[in-house]
Amino acid sequence: MDFNKISVAVIGVGHLGSIHANLYTQIPEAELVGVYDINQETCEKVATELNVRAFKNLEELWPQVDAVNIVTPTTSHFDLAMAALQNDKHVFIEKPVTEKVFQAYDLKKFAEHKGLKIQIGHIERFNPAILALEGVQLNPIFIEAHRLATFKPRGTDVAVVLDLMIHDIDLILSMIKSEPTRISANGVGVVSSNIDIANARIEFKNGCVANLTASRISAKKMRKMRIFQKDAYISMDFNDGVSEIFYLENDDHPIFENGTLALSLGQLELGELKREIKYNRLKREQVNPLQAELISFIDAIKNNLQPAVTIQDGINALSLAQKVMKEIKRHQQYLSRQMGMAIHHPQQEIKAK
Repeated sequence: MDFNKISVAVIGVGHLGSIHANLYTQIPEAELVGVYDINQETCEKVATELNVRAFKNLEELWPQVDAVNIVTPTTSHFDLAMAALQNDKHVFIEKPVTEKVFQAYDLKKFAEHKGLKIQIGHIERFNPAILALEGVQLNPIFIEAHRLATFKPRGTDVAVVLDLMIHDIDLILSMIKSEPTRISANGVGVVSSNIDIANARIEFKNGCVANLTASRISAKKMRKMRIFQKDAYISMDFNDGVSEIFYLENDDHPIFENGTLALSLGQLELGELKREIKYNRLKREQVNPLQAELISFIDAIKNNLQPAVTIQDGINALSLAQKVMKEIKRHQQYLSRQMGMAIHHPQQEIKAK
């Protein structure tokens, strides 16, 4: 074991967990000591591929590592994370943080007591399209997001709100420093017993409105977010990792913190006032979002920094996602009552005079 590195084990090495494990072998400041999975065959296979130890149980894992990376079903997050904290280990937890909000608060309180780090795996924070906006003044008035995926059986154990929409919920909460005041939402299960497509309209205390759509039954993939604010329109394509900005030049309130070259698209005449329309295409090159978030986790431990995505961020995203789910359920119950009334009290036929 290299004591100059942060020793890590990945707990849960299915499809995503095995990718996490492989990436840790490529991070100079980390040392992947081993992996654990309740499916020992899978555990042995991944361990052999990466030339690391396949732990047979968690009791033999704890003494060997500084930190663990939890990539298991959400229902197991709390128990695994709490066990890790009790054994003085830093924790990375894939989103959503836990099944229940109060569980995440318990983890937060215990980690603070122990002086341990918890980072939540909201990977879109590290998307090149988001990273490219560093230095851009974001003051959203309206946000529209579409996150559409083709159907895959994996992931249907939870509603699409917790599977996909929560990515955009986390992003908008990181951009809008204001409390949600009103939520309208609807959703339906099409090919699974959970919600497969959902839409939510979220209003914030500062006046901003976000309209989010998530689907896992789309014919085509789409991961886009559009921000509308005074003097600017910003479009983010998370699939391509690119952000585009169209804006009216304003010397008193520049959109860029630092001087940035932009393409002029001409002038807009507003009475006697003429303002230049500018365009900029931004991209952060050669970024692997998953590797970037794992590097940030290791960096937070090694240099005693606040994690890039804190457990409070995870709590905020989960709390709002659950409120969206509650509104979807309320709307479904309303529709069910309306349909029941229509069945039991059909309108009488009106005869033509």
